[in-house]
Amino acid sequence: MLVGYMRPYEDDFNCKHQLKLLKENFCKTIISEEHSSAKKRTQLNNMINNLNQGDKIVVAKLFALADSTRHLVELLETLQTKEAYLQSLAENIDTSNKSGYPFYDIIKHLVEFQGDVISEKTKKGLLEAKQKGISPGRPRKPDENVRRAIIMYQSKKYSLAQIKEETGISKSTLYRYLEN
Repeated sequence: MLVGYMRPYEDDFNCKHQLKLLKENFCKTIISEEHSSAKKRTQLNNMINNLNQGDKIVVAKLFALADSTRHLVELLETLQTKEAYLQSLAENIDTSNKSGYPFYDIIKHLVEFQGDVISEKTKKGLLEAKQKGISPGRPRKPDENVRRAIIMYQSKKYSLAQIKEETGISKSTLYRYLEN
């Protein structure tokens, strides 16, 4: 069964363009989200849960279905488990077509690639900062405030809230310094 799925987005807020494309592509059932939010995608979740083997989800474009490449991989994994398929009209993708390199594998590799790129850029930035003498992470609290907080704590005359208000040193930071 062909199941059309659409949700509002800036270029098609009323879903008119998506609806037209889905009808032109013989979708018997068309499911529509009422909002564009990535959070409460109840219709998407219901549709995925009710898919049968051999069903195909048809979307006007991938963005209507997934909010990120990672989300797309998760959806494709679910479809693969259910032995269902995805067709995206704008990108000319049809996972039921078994010839060529499977779309799921391409997306999975792209997500891994994206993670590697981010990781490498982060490592490079940390190395460059270290070479400039910049220490990564949250800046340390001034030593005078820490000393004052420790003295206040050890005097047992102040609550942790009072110590924080006076010195700006949080409970966890204070305890960390007390352990050393």
